[in-house]
Amino acid sequence: MRKRLFDARWVQVSLGAFGAAYLRFVYRTSRFTVEPPDVYERLDGNLPVILAFWHGQHFLMPFIKKPYHRARVLISRHRDGEINAQTAQRLGIGTIRGSGDINKGKFHVKGGPVAFREMLSTLEEGINVALTADVPKISRRAGLGIVKLAQQSGRPIIPVAIATRRRIEMKSWDKAAINLPFSRGAAVAGDPIFVAADTDRDGLEAYRRRVEESLETCTRRAYEMADGKADA
Repeated sequence: MRKRLFDARWVQVSLGAFGAAYLRFVYRTSRFTVEPPDVYERLDGNLPVILAFWHGQHFLMPFIKKPYHRARVLISRHRDGEINAQTAQRLGIGTIRGSGDINKGKFHVKGGPVAFREMLSTLEEGINVALTADVPKISRRAGLGIVKLAQQSGRPIIPVAIATRRRIEMKSWDKAAINLPFSRGAAVAGDPIFVAADTDRDGLEAYRRRVEESLETCTRRAYEMADGKADA
């Protein structure tokens, strides 16, 4: 019964609309600090970019986009993904549907190759691409997919993290944080990570670790700032 309910189109559309309205409310009633302060000057000098963030920490990511930025986000084809897609579209973000579960050998089944090609063409059009860096179902471990995207597109990866002081921390695999309104928040971006086109397998693994470490640093810093445990 629950599966049939959430598979219903009207339910997915309604939940997407509610999600977008709720996230707008959270953002508009919260006060955010951005680090580094000149992040948009740095970002605009490298457009288009590949925005990387951890799964479960992504809810407020649409609000880092300036009105003149164009962006599309990679979202799975799962029914939960459809709700996320509805939410993203209402927040002005385009979508690319697909994912690749390398742990269970379902990269082709879940539309991975098609989504990868679409991300490449999106970047070629000058549109930013946003996606979670995690290996599916393995929290806070970056996969090689985002590194290969940077290698083949020539565009830099920008690690990003957003946190709010008021939040509900879920016991899910991705350690999801549900952001609450009337809060103090922080958005932190790491340095651009360019991946050379001729990078070999060992080099790709080194870049993968670099993305992972940068995301962990950004995430730690964002939570320190949001929680008042660091000078902002």
